[in-house]
Amino acid sequence: MEHQSLVRRLIAKPEFGPFVLLVVELVVFTAINPTFLSPLNISNTLVFTVELGLIALAMTLLMTAGEFDLSVGAVFGFSPVVMWTLFNQEVMPLELAFLVAIVIAALIGLVNGLFVTRLKIPSFLVTLGMLLVVRGTALFVTDGFPQRTWNAGDQWIAQVLVGDFHIGAFRLYMSLFWFIVVAVLFWYILTNTKFGNWIQASGGNPNAASARGVNVNRTKLILFMLCSAMAALAGIISSIRTSAANPNSGTGYELEVIAMVVIGGTALMGGRGTIVGTVLGVFILRTMRNGIVLVGVPGLAYNIFIGAIILGMMALHYGLERRHQAGN
Repeated sequence: MEHQSLVRRLIAKPEFGPFVLLVVELVVFTAINPTFLSPLNISNTLVFTVELGLIALAMTLLMTAGEFDLSVGAVFGFSPVVMWTLFNQEVMPLELAFLVAIVIAALIGLVNGLFVTRLKIPSFLVTLGMLLVVRGTALFVTDGFPQRTWNAGDQWIAQVLVGDFHIGAFRLYMSLFWFIVVAVLFWYILTNTKFGNWIQASGGNPNAASARGVNVNRTKLILFMLCSAMAALAGIISSIRTSAANPNSGTGYELEVIAMVVIGGTALMGGRGTIVGTVLGVFILRTMRNGIVLVGVPGLAYNIFIGAIILGMMALHYGLERRHQAGN
């Protein structure tokens, strides 16, 4: 009986479904094309996966608090433009330009948060408007052309953020290290701190949370700023790795990031979030993108698979949740 109870608790966890799906993906793609698990393919998949994953981790906290941010893709493209414009024009050294870009991104998040918390405008509308403002600014500043970044290789900050190293046959980047550090930190915050309780309470029942002394507005402001700052960091890492700060980069990333978070088991309406589930969701979608190309499916069909996975995982999550509640 105890064994059955343990199995039921495991199945009821929001991370169970994503874990099973990821395992199925790995087995199916490897069976079709054995090179799927080759060191070269795994290394290439991890490079871009962790960059989007940084945004998804911050989005998990924000969505747990009952909000989401559609401007992260635009900030992803805008922040490298700011940093490299300041550096290339010799306005300031790269390290200071990096800090300025992160601070500007955080201020974008602050504006989003103030509109949502003070003016009570839904985050969907606020961040949609901010997406257009930020993307338009990036295009205006650059005239639509990428900024050169190829002189960054000898900068120490570039090595800290994106320096590559080898573990056996695997070529990895420092961005993987930062992704792991942020994932562990956010997991600890969400599950083991008072601020994590505030985040979940703010999304679950903000009125009750306020009545119990939780500063819901301040909590959401911090999370909006964090989400934008992480999008900026991810964009800067990507620009150093690809040697290009493209004002159009990050287009559509906001929807893919939200899909990663939802697939991982975080409640779309807030109140429940899981960092472990988000990590699984990140790898599910990036593995899917990589796998369908390797097995010969046209890359343009990727969105079809994303939509099907989202629908399937949402049905699974809500089905398991209803069974769990019925069991109680």
